Amino acid sequence: MQQPNQDWLARSRRAVWHPCTQMKKHEQLPIVPIARGEGAWLVDFEGRRFLDGVSSWWVNLFGHANPRINAALVDQMNTLEHVILAGFTQKPVVELSEQLGELTGLGHAFYGSDGASATEIALKMSYHYWRNHGQDSKTGFVSLQNSYHGETLGALSVTDVPLFSATYAPLLRQTHRVMSPDWRLAEPGENAEAYARRAADSLEALFKTHAADLAAFIVEPLCQGAAGMAMYHPAYLHRARALCNEYKVHLIADEIAVGFGRTGTLFACEQADIKPDFICLSKGITGGYLPLSAVLTTDEIYAAFYADDVSLGFLHSHSYTGNALACRAALEVLQIFKDNDVLATNRQKATTVAPDFAHLTAHPRVKNARQLGMIWAFDVIDTKIGFAGRLFEAALARGVLLRPINNTIYLMPPYVVTAAELKQVFNTLLALLDEGLS
Repeated sequence: MQQPNQDWLARSRRAVWHPCTQMKKHEQLPIVPIARGEGAWLVDFEGRRFLDGVSSWWVNLFGHANPRINAALVDQMNTLEHVILAGFTQKPVVELSEQLGELTGLGHAFYGSDGASATEIALKMSYHYWRNHGQDSKTGFVSLQNSYHGETLGALSVTDVPLFSATYAPLLRQTHRVMSPDWRLAEPGENAEAYARRAADSLEALFKTHAADLAAFIVEPLCQGAAGMAMYHPAYLHRARALCNEYKVHLIADEIAVGFGRTGTLFACEQADIKPDFICLSKGITGGYLPLSAVLTTDEIYAAFYADDVSLGFLHSHSYTGNALACRAALEVLQIFKDNDVLATNRQKATTVAPDFAHLTAHPRVKNARQLGMIWAFDVIDTKIGFAGRLFEAALARGVLLRPINNTIYLMPPYVVTAAELKQVFNTLLALLDEGLS
């Protein structure tokens, strides 16, 4: 007999330190115990169902307990679960690296465990490249205002979310911030493209005075997630690529959240027709099954580390680098994309529900309605402190799991969600707005 929700809730509070959480809040706000997953749904120990509107922190692509990924992992477990990648190799990591290289136009995948570790790897690689070329002064990094790239110390140094970074400021490197191209910040009458180009001007101004000391510019392509799904025009990326070339600064594309189809193309950079110097991948790479991240870079950058001198090599590592099980899950994810024409299916789904989203966002309390691929977002006006928590609770009571960011409500569901289920979420949100939730 399964224990009820209350038992698991109490045990979790006693034993688990939950992430991104002030634990004292759970004296009033219940932790949600989950017993199992079924496609786009999560089910608690008492049988209540919740549509996973945030893909379990943006990682789940093809639903919970996906039979194809399950089968691939069982097969891999019966063959090889893991082997040290220093001096050894195995089939899944080789095949995944080959496929990621073909898809990104970059090469030599270097593996980590999560998004923050991918950021750390890319930052270290960029600095080390310049050092190996005798340009020791290029130690600085640039990121966008309101950017988020992870919560380890290097990643926090290029993150501009004070809630996460302010406490640790004495431990962080001093880095540069430039204007965000988030179109919500445009002047009246200024369109998204014009604002993106104006934001790029601030990047050029920084490069003109500091390029000799800069290693890399790191950017979340097309959508700054933790900034409240801050979306922007591809013209910014196109100009940033040209500026990085001109001023000899690496371009790091943090596609951790937006990669693997979230923005409507497999990688967001495709919509600006650019190739970065580094691309950071994680979250959806294994379909939400296992921790894995990868950083791919150019052959030129790889060649700078290829030498007889060990100290010129990139010696970053961790015990589970290139884990065979995680790589096998990622390979199955890529195969599902191919077999099911996922990107085309997602575009059709978004088109089908567009009228319903438009109806929701016509509500007088909604502003800045936006949609990009399989991401829907809008801002709510006239909210009070604590709105995000109240919306979370109210939506959960109606069977929808959402995690608003301040006054921004967004939906980033697994790709297996149906048009009918999306309409259900939009109707739920419309009802909550009509009821005056603030």
